[in-house]
Amino acid sequence: MSKPRALVVGMGVGGLATALRLHDVGWESVLVERAPARRGAGYFVGMFGTGQSAAARLGVLDAIGNRTDPASITYDVERDGRRRPGMGYGDLPGAPQLVLRGDIEGALYDAVEPLAEMRFGTTPVAVEERGDGVHVTLRTTGDTPGGPATEATERFDLVVGADGLRSTVRRLVFGPDAAYLRPFHHIIGVSVLQEPVPGFGPTDGIVVAEPGRSAWVFPFTDHRPTVLFSYRTDDEDAQFRRPPVESLRRAFGPEPTGTVLGNLLDQFEAADDALFDSVHQVVMPSWHSGRVVLLGDAAWCVTLYSGMGASSAMAGADLLGTVLQRNPGNPARALREWELRMRPFIAAHQRNGRRDLVMFVPQTRRDKRARTFTQTLLGNPTGKRVMQRVFAPRFAEKSLDIAA
Repeated sequence: MSKPRALVVGMGVGGLATALRLHDVGWESVLVERAPARRGAGYFVGMFGTGQSAAARLGVLDAIGNRTDPASITYDVERDGRRRPGMGYGDLPGAPQLVLRGDIEGALYDAVEPLAEMRFGTTPVAVEERGDGVHVTLRTTGDTPGGPATEATERFDLVVGADGLRSTVRRLVFGPDAAYLRPFHHIIGVSVLQEPVPGFGPTDGIVVAEPGRSAWVFPFTDHRPTVLFSYRTDDEDAQFRRPPVESLRRAFGPEPTGTVLGNLLDQFEAADDALFDSVHQVVMPSWHSGRVVLLGDAAWCVTLYSGMGASSAMAGADLLGTVLQRNPGNPARALREWELRMRPFIAAHQRNGRRDLVMFVPQTRRDKRARTFTQTLLGNPTGKRVMQRVFAPRFAEKSLDIAA
């Protein structure tokens, strides 16, 4: 008897984790990715207990590693150069592992590559459910830029859309992006720093947080730090009508940037690879239709402010394999069971993402004053321990093993 066959669209964390888990439960997978090749190391990820549990069951936790530097100090910095020690991301309750997105994707890719067919430069252009399965027309670009594209239609027993915030699968099956994207009215810019910020060591964390805008530097062991800019805007479209660094400089002006912020902006401008995008959550009444299911950012996008994007994607993939194994020959029932289990968990983290926005970007002067007061308390070991206990209940949901 032949194995059931799945199409997994997207070779990010969610897609790779799905293919690995489906292999574990006896499925064959074809992974397709729009990009012509694998992506780079990417941005900072804090992997909490939920993600660690899923990664352990997937067999990749050790390969992902942990780039947390226990000796690192994070400083809250003002534009005029004043600084005070504060709480870094690794100090948060739940002991998150600090890694790069590429650490997770690399570990998953190495595990999946011998087990599944992978096609780069390939994207679905039509998805049609029929009685015998899902018929998908795939378009593959030529080997060279501008080369001829080819199209072919294949049948699958299941289609998993793990293709990100602006998902092609979601658009083809469920409708246009505008129906599901909930804007946060914030823009992010991310890049890897090429050198330490003047006056700081290579393992120092830095936070410049002002009403409506912030810059965070996340340090790692064995890798250069990454910087995350984030700012509020009432006109998202205007931010993309000019070069990203110009929009960033306008957002952090018109005041003089000072040494630290100025250096971070200069390094972002000089970076070979950078991410510049708007922030949204995906809100949908259902993540599946028949034999088609969305997973990760394509389905729910909890946003980077929740700190649970990679973790929720791995947990969703892990649980998907479990329910498919529990419902052999009945993927529709499996998907209903999967969504029923995932819904409350994701809803909680979407709420957390909206709530925790102010932790990354204070929205008002009052938020800024509260942050300054908190960072003052965190300037000594006793205050840090007290604040960890205060924050612990807010972070308990980040360690739930939803797929167990």
